[in-house]
Amino acid sequence: MIVVLFVKSAVVALVLALSFSHAAFAFETKPYEAAQFKAAQDAGKSVLIDVYAPWCPTCKAQRKVLDTLKDKPDYASVTVFEVDFDTQTDALKALAATQQSTLIAFKGTKETGRSVGATKADAIEALLMSSTK
Repeated sequence: MIVVLFVKSAVVALVLALSFSHAAFAFETKPYEAAQFKAAQDAGKSVLIDVYAPWCPTCKAQRKVLDTLKDKPDYASVTVFEVDFDTQTDALKALAATQQSTLIAFKGTKETGRSVGATKADAIEALLMSSTK
């Protein structure tokens, strides 16, 4: 009986450990705010700007790819700022983003890459990776 309880406890502990370790890798996604973006840049962080529109099918495809990449340990330090193409015109001007489905990678204040309309996983991952170097 004690062995059975021990095994059950060990299984529960393992499941919890895997759940928490999985969550620890997810990169952070938040709405774009200029002050938070600047603070992340000033701190030398890895940042990806995601210019999206809710009606855009290319943006939806990009989001699916980002969802598959967010839990990879290589990208745990990346912060993704989402810019709403329809409402955040000041941000679009500041970032020189002229259309939705634009992804812009930064390492600190340095832009490391930019893509418009890319939906292939390898291209988006390469862009994301550029922000971590």
